[in-house]
Order: sequence, then C-alpha cells, then structure tokens
Amino acid sequence: MRVLLVEDDRMIGEAIESALKDAAYAVDWVRDGVTALTAAESQPYDVVLLDLGLPKMDGFETLRSMRSKGNSVPLLVITARDALEDRLRGLDGGADDYVLKPFEMAELLARMRAVIRRKGGAAGPVLSNGVLSLDPVTREADLGGKAIRLSSREFSLLFAFMLRPGAILSRSELEGRIYGWNEEVESNAVEYLIHALRKKLGSTVIKNVRGVGWMISKER
Repeated sequence: MRVLLVEDDRMIGEAIESALKDAAYAVDWVRDGVTALTAAESQPYDVVLLDLGLPKMDGFETLRSMRSKGNSVPLLVITARDALEDRLRGLDGGADDYVLKPFEMAELLARMRAVIRRKGGAAGPVLSNGVLSLDPVTREADLGGKAIRLSSREFSLLFAFMLRPGAILSRSELEGRIYGWNEEVESNAVEYLIHALRKKLGSTVIKNVRGVGWMISKER
C-alpha cells in the first residue's frame, strides 16, 4: 500500500514515515501543498495524510484543489488544530477523517485501514473474496481456516488484490503499491512476490492474464 505523507515538520514527518514503513506501507513524503498536488496527480495512492499548516499552499487549499480535480483518494487530515470550525471545514471539504496531534500511531494506522476499506467497498475489518481472507491488523491470510504469515511486501501485494477481487492489476500498478520514490524497483519483483504468495496460498489463487496482469477471482 502506498501513502502520500504531506507534513512540513521534519521531526514529525520522520517519525510517521518510519512507523508507516514498519507497518508495510510504501511512503512518499512531501513538505508543502504544491508538491503534494503534483504528487497526487502523477501517482495513484491508497491514502493521503495531510497536515494543515503547510508552506506555499495550506492544507485546506490543497484538499480543495485535490477534490475539485476529481481525486477521490482516501484522505486523513493530521493536525494540531482542534477548533470545531477547523474540523468541520476539513470534513466538509472532502477529508475522510480528522486526526488530532499528538496521536498514537496505532490509532492513525487503524483510521487509515478504515478509510481504505471504505474506499474499496469493504465495511468489515477483514477483506475476503469468499475463499481467501486477509486481516490488515495481523497481516495474516486465512485459507481454509489456516492462518498464513506474510512478509511486508507479500502483504502489500495481496492487499492490493484483495481490495479489488476480480480486477486485473498490471505490473506497474502493483509496483506502485509496494515501492516508494526512494526505493529501487527490483527486477522481476512482482513475479517473485506472486511466486512466493502462490507457494503459501496455492498455485491457483493468483491468476495470470497473459499480456495484461494478474488477478484474484471474486468468488461467490
């Protein structure tokens, strides 16, 4: 899963970036609103974390511009501004959630998972295609009642499939989910991870659509 972090405070940004990477997210960190808009237009994200007190363009204007251009990415405002007027302005402006600083990372991660699930059309905490289940909290898959541990990147890749069962995802879409800007894309990384997942989940779980990409079937 790929996150756009928009935070101008270096200490806070470094702490959030580190925690997100530990939680298996690929993170692109920018420090002003103008750069955030450019990033959001050039790369699809699973979620955006947006501070309000930003240079060049404040968070409210960044949010307004992003939504006016039709970008519906799940977005959480993260800020120290606790006035009711600011909270209402953020939520009415298109934010999916509003998280006050200081916050516990465990709570932020839970709120992120919730807005990502809602965007994907899943109300419950566990993603399922009817046969295979994936728990974003434990990062475990469940197949036939057997819990299966996954590496960080195996989880990120499977999460992308499980958010959209039945959809074909290309190599570039999958690479975008598991690599941030500063990470080198390893040769055949997607094929390697799919091979690893098939070894753990079975050879038929992830299907190859020749010349297009891969998918997980939407079972009934």
